[in-house]
Amino acid sequence: MYILYKRASSRRYVVLNLRRYYSVFLLNSHLKSGAAILVLLKKPVVESAWVCQYTGLAITMQYFVKRGNKMVSLETPVCDFGKPAIDFDLPGVDGKNWSLADCKGPNGLLIMFICNHCPYVKAIRERIIRDTLELKEKGINSVAIMANDPSQYEEDSFENMKKISDQYRFSFPYLIDSTQQVARAYGAVCTPDFFGYNADLQLQYRGRLDASRKDTAPEDARRDLFEAMSQVSETGQGPREQIPSMGCSIKWLDES
Repeated sequence: MYILYKRASSRRYVVLNLRRYYSVFLLNSHLKSGAAILVLLKKPVVESAWVCQYTGLAITMQYFVKRGNKMVSLETPVCDFGKPAIDFDLPGVDGKNWSLADCKGPNGLLIMFICNHCPYVKAIRERIIRDTLELKEKGINSVAIMANDPSQYEEDSFENMKKISDQYRFSFPYLIDSTQQVARAYGAVCTPDFFGYNADLQLQYRGRLDASRKDTAPEDARRDLFEAMSQVSETGQGPREQIPSMGCSIKWLDES
C-alpha cells in the first residue's frame, strides 16, 4: 500500500511505502473492489494527502492533516446498489430499543450515521430534520445512529444525545451503537454517512445531503438526498449518479 503526498513547502508529490513510514488502520473491508484505508501519521508532516489502494480500481479518500490535529475528513464509498440492510437492536434516547423492522417505512428507510460534535453534521442538522419530515410524508422513515467513542468527545455522550434530540425535536429515533458493531457491519466511515433503502430494504442511495461541508450550503442548493429518496419512494430505484457525503471520521474504540 502506498500514500501519495505533497509537502507543504513543495509542489512535488512523493510516493512512500506505508508499511515503513505509517501505521494503517483498516476502515472498511466490505468494499467489493478492495479495502479503503485511513492512514494515521506518526508525525503530521503534510497539509493534505490522498490515499489509495490499487486493486484494479482506485479507492480514494481525501483527508486533511494539520499540526497536532487528528481531525480527519473522509468521503463515503460509492453506492452498492441492492445490498440488503442489516438488522440491529439498539437503544434510543427515548428509552426504547429499536430494530430494523421497527424503523422501516412503507416505502423505505433512511439510516443516518451522525454524531453531536462533528461540524459537518452541525452544518446540516436543521436540514436533516426538514428532509426527514418531508420524506416521512412519502413513506420513507428515518433513523439516526451515533457510533462514535464518546470518550474521545464528551459532546457525543448518550446524555448529550438526549439533549440534542430534545433541543432539535428529532422526529426520528436517535440510537447509540456503543459496541460499534452496527457501524462496522454497515461499513460506515464518517459522520454524516447516509444509507437510503427502498421498500425491500435494498440499498439505493449512499450520497450527500447537499453541497454543505463544514459550512451550510446556500438555501437554494440542490437537495441531493431528498430528491434521491423521493425517487426511491416512487420507483424503488435510486439515481445512478451520486455525490459522496463528506464528514468527520468515525471515532473508533480502538483509536482512543
